[in-house]
Amino acid sequence: MKLLLALPAALILAGCAETQKTADAVARKGAKAAVEETLVRRFPQVPAAKVTPYSDCVIDNASAGEILSLAGDAVSGTDAGTAELVIEIATRPDTLKCLAGIGLPTLLL
Repeated sequence: MKLLLALPAALILAGCAETQKTADAVARKGAKAAVEETLVRRFPQVPAAKVTPYSDCVIDNASAGEILSLAGDAVSGTDAGTAELVIEIATRPDTLKCLAGIGLPTLLL
């Protein structure tokens, strides 16, 4: 009997997990767009061909809250606050290691 009750609960949780994965992927995609736009517009020292790997390092080292903030900026438009957040994330030790690991320069502030 317990097995019969546990099965629907497991299916519901699996569905929730899949929904969460999708929501995370959408937020990350939006955040990545905001980071790339910011890099192209405000940081010309990042070579155009390297914007995607650079943004990967930034997104991979952003917190969930930062990703949501950046995703919001992708919708409402990037601004100085977006640039400040990108700089904050880009100057963290783990982000710097990521950038160095793929041969990319750090942001010159």
